[in-house]
Amino acid sequence: MTVKLSKAEKKVVYDKKLCSLLDEYSKVLIAVADNVGSNQLQNIRKGLRGDSIVLMGKNTLIRRCIKIHAEKTGNKNYLNLLPLLVGNVGLIFTKGDLKEVSEEVAKYQVGAPARVGLVAPIDVVVPPGNTGLDPSQTSFFQVLNIPTKINKGTVEIITPVELIKKGEKVGSSEAALLAKLGIRPFSYGLIILSVYDNGSVFSPEVLDLTEDDLIEKFAAGVSMVTSLSLAVSYPTLAAAPHMFINAYKNVLAVAIATEYTFPQAEKIKEYLKDPSKFAVAATPVTEEAAAAPAAAPAEEKKEEPAEESDDDMGFSLFD
Repeated sequence: MTVKLSKAEKKVVYDKKLCSLLDEYSKVLIAVADNVGSNQLQNIRKGLRGDSIVLMGKNTLIRRCIKIHAEKTGNKNYLNLLPLLVGNVGLIFTKGDLKEVSEEVAKYQVGAPARVGLVAPIDVVVPPGNTGLDPSQTSFFQVLNIPTKINKGTVEIITPVELIKKGEKVGSSEAALLAKLGIRPFSYGLIILSVYDNGSVFSPEVLDLTEDDLIEKFAAGVSMVTSLSLAVSYPTLAAAPHMFINAYKNVLAVAIATEYTFPQAEKIKEYLKDPSKFAVAATPVTEEAAAAPAAAPAEEKKEEPAEESDDDMGFSLFD
């Protein structure tokens, strides 16, 4: 016979369990559990079994446990979870890859009918087509101003109709019509709200970033730092090459405009005094490029045999 625990004893057991999880795990997914049934939650627990644990509970109790754990251990990182414990949320402690765990949780979305009084999480659009309902059911469509026609003894919707908008409550007529059409417009499951990793809290969208995305964002940041450094003349590692090149251009411009010179500027001055030298320097490169494609036809050309003369035949026309 099992002994039923009192509320105080249950809180103590829950506190020990949560504190042990805080000691063992360093990565947590904060998930919203609105409209998630017990069977669905049980399936999620089975799917994550091995490296992840789903913990549900009252927010006040979870906050209290986290604060006590922080005081006892001195680890203040988990205090970053406190502002996120709002609404019907749960904690998924994991040792696995955060992206893989998030994708596994998303697999357990379950379709649900539109119940009366429920706030629609998405827009609900009834598609056009044959409904399979007999003409006596047209009253539902007339109440909702849905254009229909009778086709082969059944009601057919002519155009797509936005039945419910996101954020609106589902009415009795809308719920009845969707039930008759067999449409389950909503899907519910654990929705990842935030991600905690070793004291850092960030959006789950970060998990979808690839290496290419990170490289692109890093390159954009370096470009902005370089532009800012050049604009305010503040030396940074990113702007240093550009600063050296610009400084060299300035010194070269001064050397060209004055009698001052240095080895790197002498050749430029020679080209400016006599542009033909630049043309001569560039000519060998052009000749080499032109000679390469011309060599192939020369090799393919075969020597044609010389035509035989009349002398070779033993007589001459002029003898």
